[in-house]
This record gives sequence, C-alpha cells and structure tokens, in this order.
Amino acid sequence: MKTVFVKPENVERKWFLMDAEGMILGRVAARVASILRGKEKAIFAPHQELGDYVVVINAEKIAISGNKARLKMYHRHTGYVGGLKTVNYEKLMEKHPTSPLEFAIKGMLPKGPLGRKLLKNVKIYTGSEHPHVAQNLQKIEL
Repeated sequence: MKTVFVKPENVERKWFLMDAEGMILGRVAARVASILRGKEKAIFAPHQELGDYVVVINAEKIAISGNKARLKMYHRHTGYVGGLKTVNYEKLMEKHPTSPLEFAIKGMLPKGPLGRKLLKNVKIYTGSEHPHVAQNLQKIEL
C-alpha cells in the first residue's frame, strides 16, 4: 500500500463552533482533537494537516466530575533547579479559564511540529462572543 499525499490546496477546510457550557472537559477535548486531526474525513493521513478549524465558546463554564476541581494538578517547570510550579484546577480556572481545555487538547494531539501546527487551528474563548462570525461556523454537538 502506498502512502497517500494530499495537496493542501485540494483540502476543503471548514469552521466549527462548539459551546462547552456544562460539558465534560475530556469529552470536549477529545472531540476537538479529532476534528483538528481530520480523522472524520475520508482523506485522513496521520502525517498531514487535513483537519478543520474549531472555535470553542464558554470555556469558563466547562464541567469536571468528582473532586477533580481540588485534586487535579497542573505542573510546569521554570527551567531552574527546584523550579517545579504546581497549581490545581480551581486556581488555574480563576487565573486563566481557557488553559485547562487548551492543555487537554494539546495532550491529545501528536507531539512535535505537526501537533504545534494543529493547536493553532483551535480558538478558545471564555464568553459567548467571538470574532469569527464571518467564517460561517457550523455548530457541533457531542
């Protein structure tokens, strides 16, 4: 079987709108990551950017189950000795309400240049307002 290469100008890219209000964090992230990769298209190739664009609104109203609001921790390192910084979900949502969803989507995309390129195709907003009205957004549900 030969490797399929699709020319970028032959790919039809769509814009989707997802309202995350009251939805579970992981389920939203998995659906968005699948759309970004282009896995629902017949021309899917794991090494190419063939996916669509996704606009997520109401990211601050996303839900998580159980005690994860207190117990789920996000880690980062400053690069210095002893520079591990840890913050839980509640405090991260207070400071940066879009970060938990962004981190979840990033973790579900491939690592490397392709994953970084795909992450630029998702736009996450805290309110219901967004500047992408001209793109003819198609609303998607879980």
